[in-house]
Amino acid sequence: MKISRRIEKVKESPTLAITAKAKEMRQNGEDVVSFGAGEPDFDTPPHIKSTAIKAIEGGFTKYTPSTGIPELKKAISDKFRDDNGLTYEPSQVVVSCGAKHSLYNIFQVICDEGDEVIIPSPYWVSYPEMVRLAGGTPVILDTKQSDEFKVKPDALKKAITKKTVAFVLNSPSNPTGCIYNRSDLEGISEVLINNKVTVISDEIYEKLIYDGEKHVSFASLGKEAYGLTFTVNGMSKSYSMTGWRIGYLAAPSKEMAAAAGRLQDHSTSNPVSFSQKAAVDALKGDQKCVAQMVDEFKKRRDYMVDRINRMKNISCLKPKGAFYVFCDISKTGMGSFDFSKKLLEEEKVAVIPGEPFGRDTHIRLSFATGLDDIKKGLDRMDNWLKAR
Repeated sequence: MKISRRIEKVKESPTLAITAKAKEMRQNGEDVVSFGAGEPDFDTPPHIKSTAIKAIEGGFTKYTPSTGIPELKKAISDKFRDDNGLTYEPSQVVVSCGAKHSLYNIFQVICDEGDEVIIPSPYWVSYPEMVRLAGGTPVILDTKQSDEFKVKPDALKKAITKKTVAFVLNSPSNPTGCIYNRSDLEGISEVLINNKVTVISDEIYEKLIYDGEKHVSFASLGKEAYGLTFTVNGMSKSYSMTGWRIGYLAAPSKEMAAAAGRLQDHSTSNPVSFSQKAAVDALKGDQKCVAQMVDEFKKRRDYMVDRINRMKNISCLKPKGAFYVFCDISKTGMGSFDFSKKLLEEEKVAVIPGEPFGRDTHIRLSFATGLDDIKKGLDRMDNWLKAR
């Protein structure tokens, strides 16, 4: 039995693999501290869970419209209007099984064989694989740590060819935590608009922002930017609903949304029925739960950044968003997989190698874990580095 060529090209997700390995070690009784998780460690807020329970008890457990229930699509449209200054009709919204699914749908809809998609590096590990699965070619555009890992207009312009169909924008970023402010976005928007390049704006970490920074949606820059942009978001990070699998995209036209909807009709069909009901309550309900989570993440970030920057041979920038620290290990002389493997085996500390994110000189640490574990894990890491 053969495996298709397109699947043979796809790499395993290192974040999922290492997180699974750390969990397995814990189940075997080993005292592992994991900085791998890409999900908040907080429970889903009670009012959201209560809504789902009521939906189940009320029998809301059947198929729904493939692209989402009307009340959720309306709530998402209202959210875009209120939070982002964007006008999307419910018919421009497609609700999917997580933001990852939304992104997958977009690449499938816009890419033909040989089409190029520009992806700034460092990047979330799934972007290049999704492009390949759609028959496209990922074009990796390196950024500099001295530029806070943000794309500059001149570099972007040079990366665009006749085959370029899209540019992936992730702000706040996984893995770097960088944020593109309005000035940054205006700088690259001129290049993208002039070349009519579709923008896939992944805004899943939108609400996890620190130090008074403001999130700006690319599509809000004006009519031309709006007309080129798919805006992607979801419930997983902001509301600690990773397992509920609700993400969504807003397309620049009803026709593009309908294309994504047709794909979903013949793949997954609808997202989980009662999860959709819970998502309505998350978007329309009290937002204090989000603010409380952000406050706690900020405390953890500040502690982690301070500790790392006092360790031997490693350093990091202070992330302005998300819940990751992207740590430069180049002075250790180790590659990211070697570093991560030895740290896990010798000190029972799990971190994510940077190589699959496009930077073998870095590792990613998540501060979406309790402060006590953060302190314990960083103590081990500090002592391990001192002894080398």
